[in-house]
Amino acid sequence: MLKRYKKVGPEKGYVLFETGYGPSGLPHIGTFGEVSRTSMVMRAFQEISDYPTKLVCFSDDLDGMRKVPSNVPNPESLTEHLQKPLTSVPDPFGEFESFGHHNNAMLRRFLDTFAFEYDFYSATEFYGSGQS
Repeated sequence: MLKRYKKVGPEKGYVLFETGYGPSGLPHIGTFGEVSRTSMVMRAFQEISDYPTKLVCFSDDLDGMRKVPSNVPNPESLTEHLQKPLTSVPDPFGEFESFGHHNNAMLRRFLDTFAFEYDFYSATEFYGSGQS
């Protein structure tokens, strides 16, 4: 990666490190593993480079709900929402705009608990605003 930027620095002024999250369920040890591994690679890059870095956690919340989780209140109420984007599925906990928004909030709380420094992006918001 460093060879790539040897002659010309990163186009955006920083080197991007990205993780993905599928918010069909709560964050778990695998989520932690992905973000911590990416953070460690980013930290190693920072040690051998003077280029600024940025960690992005991207939520694939436009993915369709493939199955109804068993660990939510009233799981039967979600059956009619199978295959809909997670941000179009009602939040069974009744706290957020959607099930996707609920799990995105749980992800941010989870990552904040471990003091990860990151920028969060939601596919729904990202593509809805015309970004790519």
